Amino acid sequence: MTGGFFMFNFYHFAIQQALFYSVEILLTFITKIKNNIMIKHLHSVWAYLVLLAIIIAFTNALLGLIANKEFKTKDLRLALFALIFAHIQLLLGFMAYYVSPFYATLREIGMGASMKEAAVRLIVVEHPLMMILAIILITVGFSKHKKKASDKEKFKTIALFYGLALLFVLSKIPWHQWFTK
Repeated sequence: MTGGFFMFNFYHFAIQQALFYSVEILLTFITKIKNNIMIKHLHSVWAYLVLLAIIIAFTNALLGLIANKEFKTKDLRLALFALIFAHIQLLLGFMAYYVSPFYATLREIGMGASMKEAAVRLIVVEHPLMMILAIILITVGFSKHKKKASDKEKFKTIALFYGLALLFVLSKIPWHQWFTK
């Protein structure tokens, strides 16, 4: 009994220390992110992966629909990876948004003045809104395809929702930033 009690206290102490240091490391990391442009670069690089994943999932669904293929595990995983990559990008985007100088500008000059400047409006309003809508479409499409009975309906649902999401993403990517740096 005593050995068990000692082991419980030891594990409790070890878990408590691990949590304390994990929180401390996380807070230090967040502080460094605020003072660094690392998150912006991570958001920019991850965007290429997200775009590629959405294109692959959409193309796969479209080809599966046209060729009347059987919906297999590979097809499910391609759509799932696009969903996961998009959600990670959303989290990165939120972090990049709140440490962005554009957000500081928005807070200083207000929404009315921001809407009058095209560059600020694109980054502060249009890009985030369209990306959130695209991720909603991807999420709804993935959820709806699971409820479909036939393979053709599954491919059709993914092709429709992921295709619309792809259009939304392509319409509001800040292209001038992609190819200038």
